Amino acid sequence: MKEILSYTAEQLKEYIEEIGYETYRAGIVFSWLHQKQVTTFDAMSNLPKQLRNTLQQDTYIDTLTTQAVVESKDGTVKYLFKLSDGNLIESVALFYRKKLTVCISSQVGCARNCSFCASAIGGLVRNLTPAEMLLQVYAVAADRHQRVSGVVLMGIGEPLDNFCNVMAFCDIICDENGLNLSQRAITISTSGVADRIEQLAEKNLKYNLSVSLHAANNALRSRLMPINDIYDLNRLMTSCQGYLEKTNRRITFEYAVNQGINDSVKDARDIYRLLKGMNAHINLIPLNDIEGSGVTATTRKVALSFKDKLQALSLNTTVRRTLGDDIDAACGQLRRRVQDETDKERLE
Repeated sequence: MKEILSYTAEQLKEYIEEIGYETYRAGIVFSWLHQKQVTTFDAMSNLPKQLRNTLQQDTYIDTLTTQAVVESKDGTVKYLFKLSDGNLIESVALFYRKKLTVCISSQVGCARNCSFCASAIGGLVRNLTPAEMLLQVYAVAADRHQRVSGVVLMGIGEPLDNFCNVMAFCDIICDENGLNLSQRAITISTSGVADRIEQLAEKNLKYNLSVSLHAANNALRSRLMPINDIYDLNRLMTSCQGYLEKTNRRITFEYAVNQGINDSVKDARDIYRLLKGMNAHINLIPLNDIEGSGVTATTRKVALSFKDKLQALSLNTTVRRTLGDDIDAACGQLRRRVQDETDKERLE
């Protein structure tokens, strides 16, 4: 059977036409799925019964279930969801000026193995479908009883390794018959998959691009991020420059500050040489503790000190708000803890 929630508006139109119905019916089905977010075809009361029966026989509407909800003292809320195949993923509800942004996962696990990220512990299991990404947003919005103002693909996984499904997800969530989010309300994060950045640039859309930098020399970056052995800084920056020229959209460079590793005056100068003259913003991230990774937390004071070094070089720099540090804040931590506890119970 076909999983219908993942169909873009155009794909749904083609499918409805294939099964012998007028294409305008596709817009009605799409609205039921993504505005009203029904879970059965019987609920689509303004469709002919025969069409509902055909949809029921030929397709299904995917679902997920909420396994855990953990709320931080700062208002951040982390969700652990179970997919229909039993895999676990995480999402986070973030609030800024009372507006809701949902940070979602794009894969079960991750293959990129960055040294400071809990998502990669255990490796990549599989890509998420567009439906599984949408369902995270819909579930968080329903639980918070609030309209979603933005979506950030910064949860578990490398979004650009799941390029086609991520593009379909963005297309669906921005559709006027869906949540109708602005493209500017979507942020796509990447560890630096250069060829996919170039492919994204060719689409010339208005999504925000966030690139994980974390070091501005190849030796250190390769130590922190194995992807640098595939796409080194020269290759990465060439793709980023091409993205800027094609889209005229500023790029955010994420930089996890690791005290004594990448926060020296030399590191600041390396960043300056790398980004000089580029329409770029540097977002410094104080690291959270990640059990089993060898990474220890970095204080906000250290991050602010490094910010001063960068601003002295006239680099546009901010320090990310520290959110959820009391609720397994780093991506993948809650999923990993629950899986470890489940495995332990099975052994006992």
